[in-house]
Amino acid sequence: MYGIILAGGSGSRLWPLSRELYPKQLLKLDGENSLLQSTFNRLKSFIAPENIISITNIKHAPDVRFQLSQLQENPTVLAEPIAKNTAPAIAASVEYLKQIKDENEVVIIVPSDHLIKDFEGFAKSVETGMDAAKNGKIVTFGIQPTYPETGYGYIKTKSENNNVYDVDCFVEKPDLKTAQKYLLEGNYFWNSGIFMAKVSTLLEELSLYSKEIFENLSKLNFKETNTIKYGVFENMPSISFDYAVMEKSNKIVLCKLQSDWSDLGSWQSLYDVTEKDADGNVLEGNAIVENVKNSFIYTDKKIVAAIGLEDIILVNTEDAVLACKSEYSQEVKNIFEKLKKDDDKAHLVHKTVFRPWGWYTCLADGEGYLTKVICVSPQQKLSIQSHNHRSEHWVVLEGKAKVVLDGKDNYLEAGQSIDIPVQAKHSLQNPYDTDLKIIEVQKGDYISEDDIIRYEDIYGRV
Repeated sequence: MYGIILAGGSGSRLWPLSRELYPKQLLKLDGENSLLQSTFNRLKSFIAPENIISITNIKHAPDVRFQLSQLQENPTVLAEPIAKNTAPAIAASVEYLKQIKDENEVVIIVPSDHLIKDFEGFAKSVETGMDAAKNGKIVTFGIQPTYPETGYGYIKTKSENNNVYDVDCFVEKPDLKTAQKYLLEGNYFWNSGIFMAKVSTLLEELSLYSKEIFENLSKLNFKETNTIKYGVFENMPSISFDYAVMEKSNKIVLCKLQSDWSDLGSWQSLYDVTEKDADGNVLEGNAIVENVKNSFIYTDKKIVAAIGLEDIILVNTEDAVLACKSEYSQEVKNIFEKLKKDDDKAHLVHKTVFRPWGWYTCLADGEGYLTKVICVSPQQKLSIQSHNHRSEHWVVLEGKAKVVLDGKDNYLEAGQSIDIPVQAKHSLQNPYDTDLKIIEVQKGDYISEDDIIRYEDIYGRV
């Protein structure tokens, strides 16, 4: 059996903790592992790790690869060169399995940003639908509704045989009155976006119902490289797999998910699945409350004090504060989209950005300059790189640095500095056992993270 993890996402619904370049699947929202890592571990409980692949957008690929490499040596990560929704991503992934593995095997396809703690119940659900998948069906997994949710799509079922339901139709997100009707009727399930089938079955249905996607698959040659060519993916339509195949195919059946499940689609849903105190509050970080009830308060560093509030969501990060009534948590996406439209970087990245080698925090920026604090973890190093549009000045604050500059090694201690000219090949490295912290001042006519040419990189980002 194979597993495909869909690891894309824009980070809009859990803003400001989640950002476009660091979306929720990369966040540790449930203990020590990120949602992506928990998804991998869930599949690994019944699938050999080498048979699990992930597909993500190219801008997330280094972080996805780094997080999965902590669980599996040399994980397979396919990178979409351009975002095209789930149908092209799934199509490319199953084509990879056809070319590299075996098209007659069953594959389960899962989003990377769901919270499921009951691994055993999840595996039992998969086992329930396995025979149907082996017999040429596409098995989707539905959640029995417990309340009239308006934020999910629904699946209407017909007859049932050995816990496998025939599917009548897929239904869009309903209004409250319609959702209440679905709950009473009992044959509607929430659409989890998880499904499984044989690789060959998925390709056959793509050939029938999404010819434009299917015809482009023959142009991908995964036996030569895992790279998905931009010219091929650019020609794919941007469409979800539900619209492209699931709502058209006559091979769809449903299994009820026998585990817990949350898509963490809003701050309210995160509140719902998190342990609460005696007043119904979820308090994360240095939060001080007085007469506060049924609220979610998160703060990363600063003290947040709240008095006399009820049913509110308050999220405080280094550069943004979100405050809203719990019932409006689905509308956070509108704020994210407004920031994006206004080209405000608060939608894109945090002030503190985590990298495989450590982290950096932006301190100040303006026309032609940017100042950062950079922390390189022990025994880690940045890629050998150059910049076409900016020079850099580094001052060591703490620890010791090895700086490779145009092939020459330079060793700096606290208080010492070095200049990195435009187009010079360089690398900041920490071969020591304590953190290295430096101040970096960038100066140039174009200041952006995409002004990087990488030549060597231990994290596979060349």
